[in-house]
Amino acid sequence: MQKVVKNVPGIVIAGLRGGSGKTIISLGIAAAWKSSGIRVSPFKKGPDYIDAGWLSKAAGRPCYNLDTFLCLPEVVQDSYHIHSQNSDIAVVEGNRGLYDGIDIDGSTSTSELAKLLKLPVLLVLDCTKSTRTMAALLMGCMQFDPDINICGVVLNRVAGKRHEGKVRANIERFCNIPVFGAVPKLAAEDFPERHMGLVTSEEHSFSENAIEATIKVARENIDLDNLYKTVTREDKGITEPDTLPSLETPNPLEKDHVTIGIIRDSAFQFYYPDNLDALKNLGAKIIFISPLEEESIPEVHAIYMGGGFPETHASKLAKNKSFRDNLKALSRKGLPIYAECGGLIFLGQSIELSNIEYPMSGIFPIRFGLSRKPQGHGYTRVKVAHDNPFYNKGEILKGHEFRYSRILSIDYQDHEMAFRMERGKGILEKKDGFFKDNTFGTYTHIHALGSVSWAPSLVNRARVYKESLKK
Repeated sequence: MQKVVKNVPGIVIAGLRGGSGKTIISLGIAAAWKSSGIRVSPFKKGPDYIDAGWLSKAAGRPCYNLDTFLCLPEVVQDSYHIHSQNSDIAVVEGNRGLYDGIDIDGSTSTSELAKLLKLPVLLVLDCTKSTRTMAALLMGCMQFDPDINICGVVLNRVAGKRHEGKVRANIERFCNIPVFGAVPKLAAEDFPERHMGLVTSEEHSFSENAIEATIKVARENIDLDNLYKTVTREDKGITEPDTLPSLETPNPLEKDHVTIGIIRDSAFQFYYPDNLDALKNLGAKIIFISPLEEESIPEVHAIYMGGGFPETHASKLAKNKSFRDNLKALSRKGLPIYAECGGLIFLGQSIELSNIEYPMSGIFPIRFGLSRKPQGHGYTRVKVAHDNPFYNKGEILKGHEFRYSRILSIDYQDHEMAFRMERGKGILEKKDGFFKDNTFGTYTHIHALGSVSWAPSLVNRARVYKESLKK
């Protein structure tokens, strides 16, 4: 039996390179449509957390990452289809340049994602100190892959009406593609940057004002109504199976609930919604815990610590000795703890900033410092080389790393590093996944829909720990 399922129209917003301004334009379009009563499903192409956080705030609903390196193409398609339901339009922000990927075929590029999802592309053109050349670049993008449907462009960082007019005239003459808007150069203070593009929406003290600013930019400079009509014009019902595809993992012990604490506040906020969903789908109750605000840890059966910027909160984290000591005591007792990047730093002995050493939880004998340049950046591929609490030996995992922190000192034995890096840097010497007892720390961020063993492993460890408390 077949039924008609709503095919939610969507658009991929792409640029010619990273830093072209597509994030602010994506935020403005999504937030402006939402403020007009349009239900927007936001997505971020690639592993980025910060842009996804801002897009979630702009659209008023979770932003899901779509990544064909971390996940199988069919999983990405299912994720888009499921998470765009109950909305009027989807906005997918690309990453880097339209055709940029990790290989010469562009297999992980924004363009390939657009083709996979059969979505049109709105191209953001940074017009800084350029006029006629923009038409040549656009024409090249159109011809480079004829299967890409570039439905229009938005000019960005135009220097005035005269500049805008010249670029428009050339695009209309040589490319025959609509220009949906022209955005002037914006003041940088509205969107300060750190490490990866924008600062987190949680850290931005004027995040609501920032979103309002993007709405103003979009409404004043982009033909939002015409763009919406263009994207939705081809919206038709498609035939799908009776039941939508499911991203849930079957759970034979679903009634045996466990409680997993998520360390989340302005210091630790890098979590894929899919990762938290995966834990919930396995019967876990999720509670949020802040080492910035709470002195002790409530009763939990496992802890998941994501990444973030603990270095900007190092003083406050260090002062909360009660929380740090509580976490260390629970770790020694066998509480399952899984930490990524910033969470790994918090598990360490200390972090040194400007010649001041701030104590962390002391679970791992690692001293961290901070560099001005990235110490690990990009996708990772790891092989599980040693027995450990969370992964099977021989398993291959895909993830990503992005860090400025560096190792000042570490005391470890080789068997305490679970991962061998086939791609990426890891903690040191192509090793990652440091563990003691049931505490595991890694620089590699994983996505639960790609690393499907992660969530069941964490939940099962939580169940074992819960049972141990009864003895």
